[in-house]
Amino acid sequence: MYNFPPAELPPLLFGHSERQFLHLSPGRKGGDAATHTPGPGAATAAKVATPRQGAFSTALAGPVPADTGAVAGAAAAVQTPGTFKNKEKVLVLSTRGVTFRYRHLMEDVMSLLPHCKKESKLDTKSDRGVLNEVADLKNCSSVLFFEVRKKQDLYLWLSKAPDGPSVKFHVANVHTMAEVKLSGNHLKGSRPVLSFDAAFDVQPHTQLLKEMLTQVFATPKRHHKAKPFFDHVISFTLADERVWVRNYQLVVPPDKKRVDPDNASLVEVGPRFCLNPIKIFNGSFGGATLYDNPNYTSPNAVRAALKRKAASKYSSKVAQRDRRTEHKAQNPMPRDPMDGLFKGEEDEGDGSDGDA
Repeated sequence: MYNFPPAELPPLLFGHSERQFLHLSPGRKGGDAATHTPGPGAATAAKVATPRQGAFSTALAGPVPADTGAVAGAAAAVQTPGTFKNKEKVLVLSTRGVTFRYRHLMEDVMSLLPHCKKESKLDTKSDRGVLNEVADLKNCSSVLFFEVRKKQDLYLWLSKAPDGPSVKFHVANVHTMAEVKLSGNHLKGSRPVLSFDAAFDVQPHTQLLKEMLTQVFATPKRHHKAKPFFDHVISFTLADERVWVRNYQLVVPPDKKRVDPDNASLVEVGPRFCLNPIKIFNGSFGGATLYDNPNYTSPNAVRAALKRKAASKYSSKVAQRDRRTEHKAQNPMPRDPMDGLFKGEEDEGDGSDGDA
């Protein structure tokens, strides 16, 4: 099932370069440690602190001493370590031939992501490497690609461009906000609270799914399209080896002067959908297979099984009729002595005529 040991999992979570995750201080270029030449009155040498490389959901662990040869002038102050800044942008697009229901689902997901960028529909369904180029042009680090097959099957690609990893999901149990018409209603663009089931921390591939979903659905702080407060919760629950996604509004009683989390309640907003992971790839939209779901069944195989079951009804009728005909030929019914009595026929034993 797995092609990677659990010890190699943390490097996979880091899908971007250091430049995208670190807030570079002024005076540095490309994230390299700047070497200051000592001034004429330099008497002491100070170590330049460089930020430590880390993943998206992990805060920086603190400064790391640079090379001992780097010195600073007496008048130059010691630089503070870089702070983490989330510059995540998500590219959202679909293939041509998408149905209205799946298009509404894509729009509902985009309403939950104020840091997303929409792109026109993709013409091809085979050459997915073009998506990495589009994400580079849009300056996006993640891609949500809605792929529709036969105008009835929806697949969702979640990829970290351009190096990966990427996950292919089969989307089922789709209910858009226009369909369910729930009473919840949160402010558009507000930052969500991401709630993950404890089962995500059990297996390596679910840990990877948790990290990728966190990077996509977590709205960056101080984003120009985001509201600076939380009023809804996006829930990811792992059940039946599938990821069930729900969106709830956080409702606080209006008569309470002080906000108490114990008095708050959750009201579902929508949309609803279920993600069934199919494969996890090492690269973006391809590469080596890290995880393959052994319990996944293609929708084409399910429909073919239903057609075979419907076709077996007629074949069973024909076989039963042939068996009945053969049984009648092998076991003929005995002649009924009362047969032909009311048609004027006489018995075979009564052949004598009466006296004249």
